[in-house]
Amino acid sequence: QVQLAESGGGLVQAGGSLRLSCLASGRTITAYNMNWFRQAPGKEREFVAQITWSGSSTTYADSVKGRFSISRDNAKNTVYLQMNSLKPEDTAVYYCAADVQFTGHYHYVRGSGSWGQGTQVTVSS
Repeated sequence: QVQLAESGGGLVQAGGSLRLSCLASGRTITAYNMNWFRQAPGKEREFVAQITWSGSSTTYADSVKGRFSISRDNAKNTVYLQMNSLKPEDTAVYYCAADVQFTGHYHYVRGSGSWGQGTQVTVSS
């Protein structure tokens, strides 16, 4: 199935910005809903953002609304997460995932979808 590789993570000061990229290979992502998740140390992996296969609809976790923006470029087989006004609590490993099955409010079925290896985002105060 589709292989995903995240990039763009790094160290940034609070209030700064980063743009994460997720490059897909092996299969085009045109037909997939695409997602970003994150996992902080000692915490469960949590939903961050989703964009539908058509790009016509986006969904964000309450904690990132107004600050993060998900987009996709199917011609480049790439999904992006633009992160602005970063806060220390945004520090986490960020994962890209394709075709994840959801149940309940922002809960996902573990083991579903295709996932990347993650990229570290660290926000200093």
